Amino acid sequence: MTALATNAKPSTASAAALIEDKPAAAASTAGADFNSIDDCTPEQLAAILELASQIKADFATGKPGKWATALAGKSVVMLFEKPSLRTRVSFEIGINKLGGHAMYFDHDKQKIGEREPIVDYAKNLERFADAIVARTFSHDTLTGLAEHGSIPVVNALSDHEHPCQALADLLTLKEQFGTLQGLKLAWLGDGNNVCHSLMLACAKLGVSMTVVTPKGFEPQFHVLKSALDAAKLTGATITLSNRVEAVEGHHAVYTDCWVSMGQDHQAQLRNEAFAGFCVDEDMMDLIGKNVDADPIFMHCLPAYRGKEVEAEVIDGPASVVYDQAENRMWAQNALLVTLLAPALAPQLASNDLNASPID
Repeated sequence: MTALATNAKPSTASAAALIEDKPAAAASTAGADFNSIDDCTPEQLAAILELASQIKADFATGKPGKWATALAGKSVVMLFEKPSLRTRVSFEIGINKLGGHAMYFDHDKQKIGEREPIVDYAKNLERFADAIVARTFSHDTLTGLAEHGSIPVVNALSDHEHPCQALADLLTLKEQFGTLQGLKLAWLGDGNNVCHSLMLACAKLGVSMTVVTPKGFEPQFHVLKSALDAAKLTGATITLSNRVEAVEGHHAVYTDCWVSMGQDHQAQLRNEAFAGFCVDEDMMDLIGKNVDADPIFMHCLPAYRGKEVEAEVIDGPASVVYDQAENRMWAQNALLVTLLAPALAPQLASNDLNASPID
């Protein structure tokens, strides 16, 4: 994966080759892609979260200052193959708050690349827009847009990762506990795209994570390896288990729906496999055991009460699911400023942020 770096690339080159060929001195956050958490160094992730907190605080005072015009004159095309509530609204309103223009392009009935090749799609859009936000079924669609186009491509969800959600989640954890250092997060459910991005983000920012799944639903090995490599440098731990009891002793528990979009044919199999994985009040007590703070409940939504979580938990005082939803906008705004207007965020211009990603 690439570090956040200049995205002036010929369509014939692979992403890996472009990184290797790019002089280190030319690296910059402007014009980069964000298709994976692995596209960022730990320093870049921390800077984006810091910037998100600053933008959020400035808007809360009613005096957004430079952020209100950060994307003035910029247009972002939003290509969505999947239905959306939080992702579409948070990007559209967020871009508007920054003074930019968002154009929503519905691909629900026709996948990107079917009507015309992805290379032509990318080459056309780069002539009109300043960035692409894509929500796709296949991660290959995102990498194809990024490979063939010269403007930033942002992953708004794919079958492999959901990195914008992870940014919002880490921002929420930081708000709740004041720091990320020393935190322990338990994931309970499917080792899916959200789990992948969270593992990578937690490992890079020093949050220990325990991933609890039924057998056969573990996260992909190469994502796990990348997370373990990153964790070696931050002191975090990444632990996999098939035992629900492994959630004991964490600051937060995170779950997701058991049957995602496109998995309806697996509904019976998944519901049977995840029996016993529902987060209820007894499980919340276990999660917070021997932890010096009340545990919080997290969910990326949509949620199905009575399946992966009981209503008294998601609708109770431990739940921060709507904070996560709101923070999608602030985290994404910080990301867009980083990609399209890095001069407005001095902390993003340091040499540290031009470093290569963790191998």
